[in-house]
Amino acid sequence: MATRKATGKESGSAKKTSSGRRSTSSSRKSASKKSSSGRKYSPSAGKNVEQEMHEFKRGTLKPGRSGKKVTSRKQAIAIGLSEARRAGKKVPAPKRKAA
Repeated sequence: MATRKATGKESGSAKKTSSGRRSTSSSRKSASKKSSSGRKYSPSAGKNVEQEMHEFKRGTLKPGRSGKKVTSRKQAIAIGLSEARRAGKKVPAPKRKAA
């Protein structure tokens, strides 16, 4: 039984490696053609998000009018990006909800 496991592992890993290489190289080529040059987010926008995350971790981050504490990490990031957009920094437009 020990020999079956050893041969099964070797042949299985060889198949994964060869097929994995083919799929990653083709996906890299297609991804590089589609992507535009440059950054999506400006470094200063990242600093906005960093500040908001710091407040979130300390428990002092409060959104909008409600005055409640932010409890979601995603919400803290969204607040940072929103403030960066308002300040005119380079940040992609927010995703729209599907109707």
